[in-house]
Amino acid sequence: MAEKRVVEKEDLFKIQSVTNPQLSPNDKEAVFIKTKIDEQENKYFSEIFHLNVETDEVTQWTFGKERVSSPKWSPNGEQVAFISNRDEKNQVYIMNKSGGEAKKITNVESGINSFLWSPCGEKIWVTSSLKEGAAFTDKTEEKKQDNEKPTAYIVDKMRYKMDGLKGHGLRKQLVHSQIAILSLKDESIEQFSEGKYSHSLYDISPDAKKIIIGVNREEHEDYDFRQPLIMVDVETNEETVLVDHEGYYGGAKFSYDGSYIAYTGSDASYKNATHTNVYIYDIENGTTQNLTESIDSPVGDYAVADTQQGVNAPSIMWTETNDLYFQLSTSGDVQLYYASLEGAIYPASPEGEHVYDYAISKDGQFALVGVSNPTFPGELFISEIAKGERRQVTHFNDEWLTEVKLAKAEPVTYTSTNDWQVHGWLIKPANFEENKKYPLIVEIHGGPHTMYANSFFHELQLLAAKGYGVLYVNPRGSHGYSQEFVDGVRGDYGGGDYEDIMAGLDYVLREETWIDENRLGVTGGSYGGFMTNWIVGHTDRFKAAVTQRSISNWVSFFGVSDIGYYFTPWQIGTDMLDPEKLWDHSPLKYAKNIETPLLILHSELDFRCPIEQGEQLFITLKSKGKETSFVRFPDNDHNLSRTGTPNLRVQRLEQIVSWFEQYLV
Repeated sequence: MAEKRVVEKEDLFKIQSVTNPQLSPNDKEAVFIKTKIDEQENKYFSEIFHLNVETDEVTQWTFGKERVSSPKWSPNGEQVAFISNRDEKNQVYIMNKSGGEAKKITNVESGINSFLWSPCGEKIWVTSSLKEGAAFTDKTEEKKQDNEKPTAYIVDKMRYKMDGLKGHGLRKQLVHSQIAILSLKDESIEQFSEGKYSHSLYDISPDAKKIIIGVNREEHEDYDFRQPLIMVDVETNEETVLVDHEGYYGGAKFSYDGSYIAYTGSDASYKNATHTNVYIYDIENGTTQNLTESIDSPVGDYAVADTQQGVNAPSIMWTETNDLYFQLSTSGDVQLYYASLEGAIYPASPEGEHVYDYAISKDGQFALVGVSNPTFPGELFISEIAKGERRQVTHFNDEWLTEVKLAKAEPVTYTSTNDWQVHGWLIKPANFEENKKYPLIVEIHGGPHTMYANSFFHELQLLAAKGYGVLYVNPRGSHGYSQEFVDGVRGDYGGGDYEDIMAGLDYVLREETWIDENRLGVTGGSYGGFMTNWIVGHTDRFKAAVTQRSISNWVSFFGVSDIGYYFTPWQIGTDMLDPEKLWDHSPLKYAKNIETPLLILHSELDFRCPIEQGEQLFITLKSKGKETSFVRFPDNDHNLSRTGTPNLRVQRLEQIVSWFEQYLV
């Protein structure tokens, strides 16, 4: 048997992402999406596959060079509809399970955002972003002519841009998401919603008489982050408000018998650090129950990683007996959980892994789950919940796994300041030898309200392959633990969170004799970039650092970030009325103390942490004669490391590795 090789940066092109499992109405078959990066085309392509649940036979159904998403079975189980960009703009296509070419059924000028089958099977509800006053049938958009003069963009709201949007992040003026009904009989389309508000479509009742939408009809949205959930009578347009609180609510789903609506959400008690819960609305009596109130962990998937593409896991799934399933992020795991309306709640998947996607059979007896762990990129499994048994049904990464040597992630738990318990992982170098000293790199996640998890992370494996130990922990501010823990960072950036990370470093240095304390590196992105900047401004223990898509100056961040004007007071506790406090929490203030060689990586179209944050830090350090370098990635946004242009993702990894190789010798 040939000796396995270590992980390489180009393995990004070999690892395949398996997501979006969708069980058919009879639960005997399923479809899902496989996504892979095409190195030659420098693009992401995805395909729909079919699974026979009884025989585990997997068959490819689509073959084009395209991105597909949102596969959904027709109510009779004879067809699958999906969204594809094969004709440039996203449109809905339908294919028969008996075979044949998929048929495009929408031709909306602005493309389709989402869709749902009507329970009758004769209609499909769709959403699209339309100009104010425009209709789904309009064909007025024209391509820009070469000699067309530019038009000024008039800004009258603070929420006028958003990271990830084309056109320099600017929101389209007077454009709103609207809902329409498409008849499959004659492909006619009837607009259902209108006005100057954006509408989300969540679900349709089993009798097709009601829908659940999300819409905020307030005139001034700069400080209004509500999206009320509303049940609408399709015939009369009568509305029943399910929830209208400040916070985030969505994922609404009717029970099979139409008696209840489940949805997930979090209020604004701790701003964006508030735990998400599952709520049950009783349609008959109009009461609402917080089903997960007793659990001090957030509902949903808060794990960060860099492999899975296009995951769109359901917020909640019902069974025919009115039981529910959902994901829960807890202590570094993302588990599938079961709940009954009577209040019984317990895990339906093992610890030590990341359930990143799932579908539940109607009777609740089995689930089709996407599962990953630190040495397993992710595949689909059929899990027989009551028996506690599962079997793997996709094997797209098997060949790659036979080629590479993956390093195990060993859990660590230690006590930080104020007796806070902190959890994380330590990876030894892939070719670890006893009685040998190795450098260690500390990785810090973004958010800060996300979490490292028992999930596969290519970047961490690459660093281990290059001969580094890797320590990655969940300091206070991370999700997956208590409400007190995730809220612990707000108003204290650079305080207890910094102490948690340094306490973790001290802990592994005491416990692991193989770590060379004179060859320590640190890196992180977004909040992790802020913390990297903060660390090197407050200690010289690290011999090299790489800061990515970082925050260096809260004063300028307030006005230049797409979220700066509200995220800053949420997290730091003040705004421009107290610039001194913003400056005190800004790593740029302490740049004069930085002696650690610092590499600054930033995307030019990052509007979450704009590139001026990296520019300020670089020029300041360079002007003081500090050891630094600045690498700019064109045409990419805040998500370069996860969904960015493939060749630039590889170049990013090259920059990180080469910087550490230069200084951690």
